[in-house]
Amino acid sequence: MSEAVSGAIPRIGEVAPDFVAETTQGVIKFSEWQGGKWVVLFSHPADFTPVCTTELAEFARRNDEFVKRDTKLIGLSIDSIHSHMAWLQNIKERLGVEIPYPLIADIDMKVAQKFGMLHPEASSTATVRAVFFINPDRKVQALVYYPLTNGRNIDEVLRLLDSLQTSSKHSVATPANWRPGDKVIIPPPRNVEALQQRMARTDMEHVDFYLGFKQLEKPAS
Repeated sequence: MSEAVSGAIPRIGEVAPDFVAETTQGVIKFSEWQGGKWVVLFSHPADFTPVCTTELAEFARRNDEFVKRDTKLIGLSIDSIHSHMAWLQNIKERLGVEIPYPLIADIDMKVAQKFGMLHPEASSTATVRAVFFINPDRKVQALVYYPLTNGRNIDEVLRLLDSLQTSSKHSVATPANWRPGDKVIIPPPRNVEALQQRMARTDMEHVDFYLGFKQLEKPAS
């Protein structure tokens, strides 16, 4: 398994870079901290900034939804651990929200560089809003980048996580706007024999030889 080159943006399918870093919950080695779970790793430009504050608070409010998906959250910015701690206390006092997940203090920018979070044309002193979806094998499954000015939609982060986990578990694809409970796409056949077997199936909806849908079990309510 190839690991992403330091300084480059890790690509889908590559092993996410490992690192040791100080966080608000102590020093961690990422590969050990992950513990065989899915991870959503996200960066924010700076502590005590308005958009970031709303994002951290919303991730915290939705933390249980990630836990239900056997997924850990972890944040990062290139601020010091002291700044992080003061900011978390400020969020608790001003918004009434406690942050249950760790924040990486990446003041030397080593982790940000490993994940390609520094975009000089956006800012030379802050990380862009990156989101990495990392599977239990530590492989990058998806990555999304946002500019400094625009906050993330946590509903979409959860929707994409559900989609990735469904594809991983059932070896299927998901169509546009897919949500849990919707039909999934069965991958197209790669040879004539597979095509004949596919067209004989009665457990799926055939639109054309390359496009077929199937209803998975409804998620538990």
